Amino acid sequence: MPNIAYYSVTGQTRRFIKKTGLEAYEIIDADPFYEMGRPFILVVPSYDDDMMDSVIDFLSYKTNKQNIQGVVGSGNRNFNSLFNHTGRDIAKGLHVPVLYEYEFNGTDHDVEEFKKVVNTIGVK
Repeated sequence: MPNIAYYSVTGQTRRFIKKTGLEAYEIIDADPFYEMGRPFILVVPSYDDDMMDSVIDFLSYKTNKQNIQGVVGSGNRNFNSLFNHTGRDIAKGLHVPVLYEYEFNGTDHDVEEFKKVVNTIGVK
């Protein structure tokens, strides 16, 4: 059972997760109602709030809000304060930390740092 859940709009978040080689659950628009059932990390891109309805549905489903350990977010640093705004907003609303931030689909360094975060909080 995966301990990482992610949402990908353009495919960049999916590419990042694939580069990590870690098992993860992809939140899909057609059916976001999946219960993780244990502690997990959420990985999200930065997009307008109205594009994140599936993530909100996923988080509201059964015990997912209680089991989220933190958020990892991505975006474009050219957008300054809007960089990773989605991840930061979700983390703030759920009172969990932002565990890591990366740009676009991440670099090799980002992959290694993400794996360290996953290992540190013990969700593999």
